[in-house]
Order: sequence, then C-alpha cells, then structure tokens
Amino acid sequence: MAKQQRGLGKGIGALLGGDSDFTPLRQPVGYVNKEVVSQRTSQDATADVLRIPVDMIEPNPYQPRMNFDQEALEELTESIRTLGLIQPITVRRKAEGRYQIISGERRFRACRLAGMDMIPAYIREANDQGMLEMAIVENIQRENLDPIEVAMSYQRLIEECSLTQEQMAIRVGKKRASVTNSLRLLKLPAKIQHDLKVGLLSVGHAKVLLGVDDLKVQEYLCDLVIKDDLSVRQLEDKIKKLTEQKKTEQPETQDLPEEHFRILEIVGKYFENNISLKRSGNGKGTMTIHFGSDEEVKRFLKALEDSNL
Repeated sequence: MAKQQRGLGKGIGALLGGDSDFTPLRQPVGYVNKEVVSQRTSQDATADVLRIPVDMIEPNPYQPRMNFDQEALEELTESIRTLGLIQPITVRRKAEGRYQIISGERRFRACRLAGMDMIPAYIREANDQGMLEMAIVENIQRENLDPIEVAMSYQRLIEECSLTQEQMAIRVGKKRASVTNSLRLLKLPAKIQHDLKVGLLSVGHAKVLLGVDDLKVQEYLCDLVIKDDLSVRQLEDKIKKLTEQKKTEQPETQDLPEEHFRILEIVGKYFENNISLKRSGNGKGTMTIHFGSDEEVKRFLKALEDSNL
C-alpha cells in the first residue's frame, strides 16, 4: 500500500505560493572533502569526521536496541539517498583496518541499504565498558527506544558496569526516581511487557498496573485496557472498584474447627490446594473448589469411590 504523503495543508501553499517541495534542489551531504580512513590513519584524527569504507565497520555487540522498525528504516534509507547522512555515526578503532560502532547502528544499516560504500564517522577511543556506557547513554538520549528497551538498557549498565541507581541516573541525565520507575517495568509479566513494547499499553498504564499485587489481575486489567481503550484514570477507577469489592466480600474472620482444616488438607491435595472454606459465626458456610482440569476431578472421584464413601 502506498504511503500517504505528509504536508502542511493547502493553507500554507496558498499563503506562500509556488511548489513547497524543494527536495530536487538539495544535494546529498557526502563529506567529500574529508579524509578516507586507511590503516595509516593517525590516532589524533578522533576529533574530526572521517570517511570509513563500509567493509571496515562491524556492528556493536553491546547494541541496546534489539529491534529496528523496518518501515522507519526504509524511510531513513530514502532520506539518506536524497540528503546524505546528516549525522555521522560514532565508532571506535579496534585492530588495524577494523572499526566497531559505538552509536548509530540504525544509520549504518540505512547507509548500507542506500548503497553507500563510504560512511562518515567520528572515531573515539574507548574500552569495552566505556563503549557500552556511551552506546547506551547516547541511544537513550537520541533514539526512540521503547520503554522496555530503555529499562533493559538501564539494567545492563547496572549489572555489567556495577553502577548504583544513583550513578546510573547521573550517567543518563535522569532523576533517580525516573530510573527506578523504568526498572520496575521489568517486574511486569511478560505479556504486559510485550504489550508495552509494541505500543498497545502506555507507561502510565503500566505504572498503575504495578500497584496491583496479583499478576493474573494485572494481565486481566491489561486486556481490559486494550479491549475497551481505557485511559489511565479509568484504569485507576477499575482498580479502586476491585479493591472496594474485595473488602466488601471479605468474610468475617472466624477460628475454624480442627475438622475444617482436615477437610482442606485432604481434599486440597487433589486440587493443588486450590480450595477455600468460609464459616460464619453460627457454623454455616461454604466450601469452594477450583479445579484446573477434568483429570483433577477424575482423580478426586476415584479416591472417593475407592474409599467406599
């Protein structure tokens, strides 16, 4: 399906007159006046932009971004074909004739798709830990990472670089509370993390769900948000109603006789202890059994029959 062309509307064209598309008049940025990297390139050349042959550059093994949106990558590729690479990538020197990306892997991929054989780059000297820190920090600040990618990037910096949350916050230029809240997203069930990654759920919704202790209830509410397109405030209202309902249904606390505990113990072993017993002060009550499969019921029935009840 053809992409819809974006524009500023008829009003702008009517006011200014003429064709508003000046793309044919622009020349791609090629950095043709810059030196081409060779094995004899000086160590002092790290402050300037150099042109590096594509086959001398290798990806960054510490790249925090795990997925690249194909449509966005194609758009960037077309932009580079038309305008050239506006912002050079950043690399570090490895062995002679080899360079490794510190930041700009998405730009690097787009340059290759655009057919470029030379890529403009800044060269920085950095060890593995320094490269990891620079790559993640720059990506967090400049790239459109999803919330889970950001949280995982924070987690990697803390674990692999032995940073505290306070040090992490300083590195990325964020408040400590912001870093802490981001890391908390990794405590959510995988299902909710997935929905957060693909944009079905907002970070605001996720923060509210973190206030719910029961993981199954979290997942149920997540489905409800997506199905009914609930706002964060509406989700908070749903949780408030559930909490109030739970308090209303809470039975009066009564000491159960020994016989009741024996029933829970004997019957519960057939249903993975998924059984509850409620008793009022006058001795009346209910017993509820939740079974996970027909096999559980069959095993319980066989036990009853074998006991000749």
